[in-house]
Amino acid sequence: MNWKLNTYLTKTTSAAPLAVFRIGFGLMMCYGMVRYWLKGWIETVYITPKYHFKYYGFEWVKTLGDYTYILFFICGIAALLVAIGYKYKYAIIAFFLSFTYIELMEKATYLNHYYFISILSFLMIFLPAERYFSVDAYQQKKQYAIVPNWAIDSIKLLLGIVYVYAGLAKLNSDWLFKAMPLKIWLPSKYDLPLIGETLMQQNWFHYAMSWSGMFYDLLIPFFLLYRKTRAVAFFFVVFFHVFTRVLFPIGMFPFVMIVSALIFFDSGFHHKIIEYIKKGVSKISELKPIETIPFYTTKHKSIILPMLGLFFVLQLTIPFRYLVYPNELFWTEEGFRFSWRVMLMEKMGYANFKIVDSKTGTFFYVDNTDFLTPLQEKQMSFQPDFILEYAHYLGDHFTSQGHENVEVYVKSFVALNGRLSQPFVNEDVNLYAEKESFKPKHWILPFNDEIKGL
Repeated sequence: MNWKLNTYLTKTTSAAPLAVFRIGFGLMMCYGMVRYWLKGWIETVYITPKYHFKYYGFEWVKTLGDYTYILFFICGIAALLVAIGYKYKYAIIAFFLSFTYIELMEKATYLNHYYFISILSFLMIFLPAERYFSVDAYQQKKQYAIVPNWAIDSIKLLLGIVYVYAGLAKLNSDWLFKAMPLKIWLPSKYDLPLIGETLMQQNWFHYAMSWSGMFYDLLIPFFLLYRKTRAVAFFFVVFFHVFTRVLFPIGMFPFVMIVSALIFFDSGFHHKIIEYIKKGVSKISELKPIETIPFYTTKHKSIILPMLGLFFVLQLTIPFRYLVYPNELFWTEEGFRFSWRVMLMEKMGYANFKIVDSKTGTFFYVDNTDFLTPLQEKQMSFQPDFILEYAHYLGDHFTSQGHENVEVYVKSFVALNGRLSQPFVNEDVNLYAEKESFKPKHWILPFNDEIKGL
């Protein structure tokens, strides 16, 4: 086993795919930052709200007010520097830290693809992505045509984990045998040209989309790896993600996955892309010839390889942490995030909070709109950790306002994947006295149905 591993670690490949990936990733991330700025989301998501939901263990991450614009500017510039390969190591570290900090500032914005970008940028810190066709290489007047095989395979492996785990998550009875939640979402797309009033309303099409989505996620990484099926597989990658983007407002994620899939193509394909870029750059400024060195020797390999090994062990195991919780995952969402469970649920909730004086018994109800934005209230209404965090915020707020003996109760109802709404939280539990932890939340009421699957 050790012999096979050592043999693999000595294998090499062209640096071109890694360079193209670096360019595509950096440009898309830079555009993403500009897009967020131009749409006014920095203001509405990070500056306007009175309160921001935090991830457990990251409560120390503070919002920056108007300085949030500077953080986005730093993130966008860092992404651009990554793309051109200038001061790459500093740039990719700056991007990882700034992007991840942005995501940690507000839990209500959580999306799987934001998490993917964070861990992918962390992975790229350890890869020699700037050693070929970069500003750094041109300044040093030398570039490396060959890099270790693992440098490119690590990106392929991460993409494979995302796809396969997303496919495994779809092996559940709601997705396969009830076509949920697509049966709810697709009919609402009646305004799409040609297919809106026909296909989108058909029951068989809802099931076809569910099953094909499951097979796509489970199989596409393997078809991309196999040379004879790669071109056809990439066509399906483009079709699937473009079609998904038309149907659902999921931002940059489809384009990130399309560009990322190019890493599976042979080096000849990437050299053609680089030559095309060179022609465009040469029209602006002359590129002087530089020395091309055949092979790049990884520095600090004894540190980098164990770090990557630990990284992938975590990526393979974290999505299965839900197994330590006793209740229905889709209901409690304990262990749901960071597990590539993409678009599997349609949940709607209602949460009415009551502030009680424990000694006198007097009480009043809270108007959530006084404290939360519509996005925050929606996310809070059906996610237990949000409900608990908000209850503590309300308790602290009204205590600071002079109220005594404060207790916080909530009457909550949640509907999951087309089912009738049912009580969600035990309304007799004082949530202000409950503490957040990794333990199961005993105050979540039982789910009155069963969802079979992984």
